[in-house]
Amino acid sequence: MESTTRSTPAVRRSRGIGGVRATAAAVAVLAASMAPAATFRFANQGDALSMDPHSLNETLQISIDANIYEGLVARGPKLELLPGLATDWKQTSPTVWRFNLRRGVTFHDGTPFGADDVIFSWQRSRGEGSDMKTYVQPIAEIRRIDDHAIDIVTSAPYPILPDILPNFFIMSRKWCEANRAEHPVDKRKGIENTASFRANGTGPFRLKAREPGTRTTLARNPNYWDKSIPTNVDEAIFTPIGNPATRVAALLSGEVDMMEPVPAQDVARLAADPSLRMLQGPELRTIFLGMDQKRDELLFSSVKGKNPFKDKRVRQAFYQAIDVNAIQRAVMRGASTPSGLMIAPAVKGWVADLNRRLPYDVEAARKLLAEAGYGDGFEVGMNCPNDRYVNDEEICKAVASMLAKIGIKVGLTAETKGNYFPKILSRNTSFYMLGWTPSTIDALDALNSLMATPDPSSGRGQFNLGSWSNARFDELVDRISSEGDPARRNDEIREAMKIHQDEIGHIPLHQQALSWGIRRNVELVQRPDNYMPLKWVVVH
Repeated sequence: MESTTRSTPAVRRSRGIGGVRATAAAVAVLAASMAPAATFRFANQGDALSMDPHSLNETLQISIDANIYEGLVARGPKLELLPGLATDWKQTSPTVWRFNLRRGVTFHDGTPFGADDVIFSWQRSRGEGSDMKTYVQPIAEIRRIDDHAIDIVTSAPYPILPDILPNFFIMSRKWCEANRAEHPVDKRKGIENTASFRANGTGPFRLKAREPGTRTTLARNPNYWDKSIPTNVDEAIFTPIGNPATRVAALLSGEVDMMEPVPAQDVARLAADPSLRMLQGPELRTIFLGMDQKRDELLFSSVKGKNPFKDKRVRQAFYQAIDVNAIQRAVMRGASTPSGLMIAPAVKGWVADLNRRLPYDVEAARKLLAEAGYGDGFEVGMNCPNDRYVNDEEICKAVASMLAKIGIKVGLTAETKGNYFPKILSRNTSFYMLGWTPSTIDALDALNSLMATPDPSSGRGQFNLGSWSNARFDELVDRISSEGDPARRNDEIREAMKIHQDEIGHIPLHQQALSWGIRRNVELVQRPDNYMPLKWVVVH
């Protein structure tokens, strides 16, 4: 017998404010219709590494791909859940959700969208080579009811299912089969296929031209199903500009209309320019350090026959040797918030009383190393991106300098995402820096993806690259994923966070502030997930 049918909170909200949303949409469309069609040029320090929406779970790539591809569920300007390729959904039993699919939607090549595309995309997302398994891990089966309705069956009760679906992008089964792109590329192995360079989604923009590392051009989709989007952008040109000074110069000269991140030292100068605006706001991403805790002997280390990171005292010594307040002042110039947790305060499940860091204490760190048998220190390699975060390489250099004070010689390798990600995702790293934005805006995302014991078959722990593992923690993650009682769930999240914190599974550093520079004739939305939805951009 089915349980009482109910709508998700997101669906109830969307129905309850329908009049307000309709009015706002009408105003937005009117404003956009008054502005002539425009080209929007934007830049970032790095590039999206692929057009394949299942190939890499990385913010910039998802941000670009999200203009081309869509999920069943979408997020609004305030990250609220909204209907996407599904018009509505309801939970018909503890493990079954009915999704009604949007009618009249076509892919960019004109192929109709339907249930078979959803099932195909689910199978593709959980297959070999996919970096997006974490988004479909709870799904045991997708049943086709008809061409415009599906049932998603979870392996256990999963009350936040709609929250994981915005980044589960739907591809055309017909197009993938015709272009031999039935399986996602594996960035760890450097494999590419047609979907790496071409794209065929249902989104508001289609891929016009792709020049990796140089330029990606998107064109407005004239057949997009949502006629209420406010944008007047007909063409959007994305350019990766790695050099910070060159990026600033491009904005000042009008070569680009928007760029990020703005180097901390240039914020005041750009804010004072009458032709520009600075947009700064909190980001959901937490920057942290990971340590290999699985190998018997570390890669790129002077210690032979041992893995120092298996000893909690070594991990704690590293933690207490790092002065995050100095990083905040000298490197981030105040544009960061030191963190004791692996999630930001805006993420559901954040635990205020646990957000305390161990004290910066060089002498205590030296003592811990000596107790662990490494009184003379040791040498270890460190991997760091140099085109992904604000001041990423400078943060890593600061960490290396601080660790030198306790006898740790860090061999830093800072490189572009194209080299960095295949290396660390293959776990060819001993010590690394990474950042994580929980796309679900829920603690389970980080607990499951970053901290749970890695399980390649399910995708659990897919980004726990140091393979920290704790049986009780894993048990709690199972409970959290299916717990329907909010108070009990929060207690379980707190216990899991405390276990990870006590064992120093990773070393959290900070959440940094978003810093975008835009021309004054541009209207756009800055969300704390650092995505760039072109459908909300208006150029006057």
